[in-house]
Amino acid sequence: MSGRYAIPLSGLKEGRHTIDFEIGKEFFEQFEESEVKEGSLIANIEMDKRFSHLDFVLRISGSARICCDRCLEMFFQPVNCENRLLVKFGKNIEDIDPDILSVPADEHELDLQQHIYEFILLALPIKRVHPDDNNGNSTCDPEMLKKLEELIVEEENEND
Repeated sequence: MSGRYAIPLSGLKEGRHTIDFEIGKEFFEQFEESEVKEGSLIANIEMDKRFSHLDFVLRISGSARICCDRCLEMFFQPVNCENRLLVKFGKNIEDIDPDILSVPADEHELDLQQHIYEFILLALPIKRVHPDDNNGNSTCDPEMLKKLEELIVEEENEND
């Protein structure tokens, strides 16, 4: 079963290899619970194959459509990240280090879809709000900002 984001391991010669994956809406549809529903990104994968391991550098750039924490409108958040992943060949499958993946020596391919997805999510900011314009003003939905302003309750200063 060959995945769209799989790297063939059998027949891959030792040395450096590069492959690009386009990431769009169909990529994120594979993750039902994803807060990211669409995007336009490129995952550039550089791999260095050695006898006993593969060393990956994954560079992901583009934008992902996410929900604004402030006004709840969707917007495109720029994504730009670089991550390393070391893949060791062997019989013992261990999950000691999240950056080191062990695969059986007779494995024919390595599907990177889950790793790419996780690297995209990790690249998103914790606070997700529309960026300010050139004048420093919020680009959030003005109607929602007005409603939020109306709901703010001023604290009453009461002394005990």
